[in-house]
Amino acid sequence: MIDIHSHLLYGVDDGAKTIEESIEVLKDLKAVGYSDIILTPHYIKDSSYNSNKKNNLTILKKLKTEIKKNKLNINVYLGNEIYIDNNIEELLKTEEITSLNDSKYLLIELPMSGEYLGYQDIFANLINLDYKVILAHPERYLSFQKDYKKVEELAKIGVCFQCNMESILGKYGRHAKKLIKKMLKKHQVMFLATDIHHKKHNYDDYLEAKRLILKYINEDEYNKLVFENANNVIN
Repeated sequence: MIDIHSHLLYGVDDGAKTIEESIEVLKDLKAVGYSDIILTPHYIKDSSYNSNKKNNLTILKKLKTEIKKNKLNINVYLGNEIYIDNNIEELLKTEEITSLNDSKYLLIELPMSGEYLGYQDIFANLINLDYKVILAHPERYLSFQKDYKKVEELAKIGVCFQCNMESILGKYGRHAKKLIKKMLKKHQVMFLATDIHHKKHNYDDYLEAKRLILKYINEDEYNKLVFENANNVIN
């Protein structure tokens, strides 16, 4: 499996704090079937989560050295989970932020509650510039839970959706669980990811999530959501 959304680049956001923690979680993810992980630290302008591409690449290099030292057969790549902003194109040009593995795919986050005015126009503009917009965990946004039309409007303009595996387990509440089910039924999900921040007590949750997800889609579609579509991003 390939994970396109994780917070295992240590020391830059609310994810892994140390290189040891990053390695420990990567070992656990490898054990449950992940072969490739895109590390997507938060980038929130005018906040403490603003480590730029150059700094992130330096940390990634150290992490890759440690992965090799531990003989851990897993591939890691750099990206960002970009908090919605009017100047995303400029932030990309100045290398404050990065796309997923230097592809045309951008992982973008909206406010959990409330609404960022004009986000649809920002997405449409990026798509017109030939970027592929991936919206991180739409099932978790309060405004989307209240109004499903918002999901459908973004789907129409070509926005891709990445849902969190554990939403189906109710980790983010019953409304997020209800929304991911609806999106799976309508075949609107393009990526399933972990959004993992720290070491988990039970990695079998991902196996249980798969079992529940397969109630709404078939095995072939599931493989697309956890491998094939993500593989297209990396390559």
